[in-house]
Amino acid sequence: MKKKKVLFLCTHNSARSQIAEGLLRTIYGDKYESYSAGTEVTRVNPYVFKSMVEAGIDLSSHRSKHLQEFIKDEFDYVVTVCDNAREACPYFPNAKHRIHKSFSDPSKFTGTEEEILAGVATVREEIRNWLEETFG
Repeated sequence: MKKKKVLFLCTHNSARSQIAEGLLRTIYGDKYESYSAGTEVTRVNPYVFKSMVEAGIDLSSHRSKHLQEFIKDEFDYVVTVCDNAREACPYFPNAKHRIHKSFSDPSKFTGTEEEILAGVATVREEIRNWLEETFG
């Protein structure tokens, strides 16, 4: 069986889309190839790296990527995980299906490192639950 290709899009490809890519690859890597990109390129949020390690997922090889790197590729699903990405990228030419599900932005979390990590972990688990419901 050929794996279905999924691209997760967010504004900066720094948190939510990175989390979704790593989780889908880990949970359902036998069924899906997962990728992520953003409408702008920055860097992967360091709290996301830490939170994913806590979940047993290593994102150390990940980098922030622009959606133009994938614009000519074919995908079974293009998933926007923030409202800005949905608005900035209303059309993805080679997507069979589009899905939108917005999650809180970890880059806006404030407080102590422990509080920020707790917030990122909450978003990570919300994304995990949504992926299980949607792709499981």
